[in-house]
Formats: sequence, C-alpha cells, structure tokens
Amino acid sequence: MVRALALMVIFQAVVITAGAQTDSTIVANSTVVTQTAARYGYLSYQEALKSMPQYAMVQKQMENLRSQYQAETLRVEEEFNRKYEEFLEGQREFPKTILQKRQTELQQLMEKNIEFKANSLKELDAAEKDAMAPLRLRLNDVLREIGINKGYAFIYDTDTKALPFLNPEMGDNINLIVKDALQ
Repeated sequence: MVRALALMVIFQAVVITAGAQTDSTIVANSTVVTQTAARYGYLSYQEALKSMPQYAMVQKQMENLRSQYQAETLRVEEEFNRKYEEFLEGQREFPKTILQKRQTELQQLMEKNIEFKANSLKELDAAEKDAMAPLRLRLNDVLREIGINKGYAFIYDTDTKALPFLNPEMGDNINLIVKDALQ
C-alpha cells in the first residue's frame, strides 16, 4: 500500500512536470534549454517474472516443499485422530487421573499441530521469498538497464493497479522487451 502510494506521488509529480514541459524551448538566464515530455515504461512484473527460465524451477522446488509439509501435516492429523479415537473408546473405563492425563496429552498434541501448521506457512513463505530473490534482483537489473537506455523517467508495474489511467502515448509497453532481455 505504501509502495503504491509512493508511486502515485512520484507519478503525479512527473505528470505535473511533464505537462509543464511539453516539447518547448525555455529561456532561463539567457540560456536556451529544450525540454521534452517525460516518458515512462510499463509492464506486468508478474508476467515478466513468469517468463524467466528459472521461474519454473523455483515453482517446482516450492511445490516439492509444499508436498513435504502437507504430508507431515496429514501424518500428525492422523496421529491425533488415532489417539482421539483411543481416548473416546476408553473414556468410560479410565480412572479420573488417567482420563485427565489423556485429555492433557490430546490438548498438547492439538496445540503442537496448530503451531506446526502456522510455522510451516511462515517457513514456506520465507523459502519462496528466498528462492525468488535472485529472480527479482535480475529482473530489477534488467528494468533499470532498459529504463536508462530508453530514457524513461520511471517504469510502472501494471500489476499494482495504483493508477487507473496511464496515457499510452506518453509511455511504452515494455513487456516484450523485458521478456526478451530475460531469456
């Protein structure tokens, strides 16, 4: 949200500046300066990431990791269910202290299972961020290079949908250029 807001403020500043700088000649302190309207590039950051050859490999690694966590989650759920069924079967026959002990064990097991699920989601998220970091770094380097070479004031990520309107005459769709550069 903060990133989108910052982009909107920057964009508005560029648009205001660009509007005041339409192809014109300005004389300032006896110096003639020619200014042109600011240009920008735009692309879908996600589509650019997905076009990278390494993206499929990262997704496969993440799917393997998710499968391992799902298998472990299923195993602990089955263990809990088995112990719960044993508890229900012997519930009427257990002395009070054994009954309380088993209830405590079930409660602890359930809490550990909930904690495992929460931790596994955090670990999966961190693993995905770590795996995607080199791809994002490479993409950002390519975008920086394209932005400099094309003379763009900025490159806008259309995935954020922070700007409801971009004048296509002032910007260039660089999706294909970026995908070619990433291959």
